[in-house]
Amino acid sequence: MPLPAPSHHTPDRTLLVGCGALGTRLGQQLVRHGGQVFALRRSPAGLPAAFTALAVDLSVPVGRELPAVDAMVITLPPGGPVSGPALGPGPGPDDGYLASLRNLAAALPRVPERVVLVSSTRVLGGHTGGRPLTEGDEPAPVGPRAEVLLEGERLATELFDAHVLRPAGIYGPGREMLLRKVLDGDPVQYARRTNRIHEDDLVRTLQAVLTAEEPPRLLHAVDRSPAPLGEVITFIAERLGVPAPPRLQPEETTGTVLDGSRLLGVLGTLEHPTYREGYGRLIAGREQTGPAQRT
Repeated sequence: MPLPAPSHHTPDRTLLVGCGALGTRLGQQLVRHGGQVFALRRSPAGLPAAFTALAVDLSVPVGRELPAVDAMVITLPPGGPVSGPALGPGPGPDDGYLASLRNLAAALPRVPERVVLVSSTRVLGGHTGGRPLTEGDEPAPVGPRAEVLLEGERLATELFDAHVLRPAGIYGPGREMLLRKVLDGDPVQYARRTNRIHEDDLVRTLQAVLTAEEPPRLLHAVDRSPAPLGEVITFIAERLGVPAPPRLQPEETTGTVLDGSRLLGVLGTLEHPTYREGYGRLIAGREQTGPAQRT
């Protein structure tokens, strides 16, 4: 089902850097609303025919000028320079991710008018209290991956004046990790605090940040229902008609709680405001068509 049209003008030319599942869905929406999409990743295999594919390895200097565009969305994951199928091993997150951003900047003829970097709420992982965190809270990265993500936010702001979007756990068709955990009966840390966003709402958020006249500089993409992991797992097990998985011992209350008020102010409503609607529809879809193959 097509997502609603953006409220403002779709960019004429958009470069999607690291065009995996999320970038592809966004690009399809941009094309549907009259935009031209350039999709950059190491392997162009599987990209929609409506996209202009750019086979580029950003872990090394590009060696040619990329097309001039009005907007750019960066979805490069630490741990590898560009998302896409069957890429094989890449450089580590401490060098490949940041080097890719610098190589991207060097290959652009000019900085696009609107740039969005997709980061992660992982950069807030060091907050240990249960208070809901907002965009005004200072980052607290834990571990190398989170530290590189935060450095990437700073670098993208410096190089591109980027707007930063931090999604929580993304789920939806093909993103069914929790469903697999329940079906496999894997032990789960029931007390862990969790936040999530359905891929439908994340695509809508990216459209909004691209097309709004004055979007927030920093935005947390989370739904309206942060919840202990055990609560979510129990709901999924009931809908699947299987026993809830065992509790991981010792039980520890970890994780963060994120406030999604700013996102709601941008979108107005969410297609999947809580995990109940999101996983309920996901499970109903599986029952009709069978499990999705994409991961």
